[in-house]
Amino acid sequence: MLSIEEIKLLIEKLEKVKATDFQELIETHLKILKDIEVSVDANNQEEINRLDKTEEWFARDLERKRLVPIVDPMLFRLIQTKIFQFSRKASAIPGSDNYNSMEIGPGTGMFSKEFRSWRLNYFLDILADVELKIRRRFKPAGQKNLKFFSARGTQVTDGLPKGSCNFIFSWDTFVFFTQKHIQQYIKDIKRVLIPGGYIFIQYADCHYDIDLQEAKRSYWNYNTKTVMTKIIEEEGYEIVEMNQFRPGANYAIFRKPGKQNPTVVDISKIKID
Repeated sequence: MLSIEEIKLLIEKLEKVKATDFQELIETHLKILKDIEVSVDANNQEEINRLDKTEEWFARDLERKRLVPIVDPMLFRLIQTKIFQFSRKASAIPGSDNYNSMEIGPGTGMFSKEFRSWRLNYFLDILADVELKIRRRFKPAGQKNLKFFSARGTQVTDGLPKGSCNFIFSWDTFVFFTQKHIQQYIKDIKRVLIPGGYIFIQYADCHYDIDLQEAKRSYWNYNTKTVMTKIIEEEGYEIVEMNQFRPGANYAIFRKPGKQNPTVVDISKIKID
């Protein structure tokens, strides 16, 4: 692991260098810089592997968010508008059995009612008591359209019908997962998504200071847009958009290749970063 002394020594040398010495600096200290890169990467990976959150941790975090919501009205509206780009009334798709949504980690249920235009709404969460809290947000007539499943580890699709959803959404959940956990999740939910179905999730991009600070205090897990792009493409998805509503609110939209989705989104209306 890189020592603070090594960092201070390199800073001191860089501060003293003059323009005429630049080439010598490169030749002399390139190895040091590469060693720093390797050391930091190794340390980051060690932290990433160590910081998977527990069920008890999520329960405490959820209780705090009930008291102090983290999504303000303006951000909520931006996310809601993006969700509606994938929405289409089920009545307009006669006989469609795979016009269903799934929300991963609904938590307080702040977005759970935004999927009412879908035929069925699947909810996947590690906390069992989430079901009762979300059901209270819906009228009796809509209860039959709600399906709840418990997530344990990364094998999340047990019990969920294969090819049952055309849209999967998650906010304030994947920011807490390790990169390994994220990749396994994305791989596993592919079974539930129909060909051509979309996924819209928030993720941490530590290229930005806000996200990096959340990771450094061990609240979020370390992740970047570079790594997230690699994960999505390795699992065979097509990236539609990777953007942010604001720093700390980064999201990725991607789709499973295919043409079975009854809802076809006008990609020209979605900015591709």
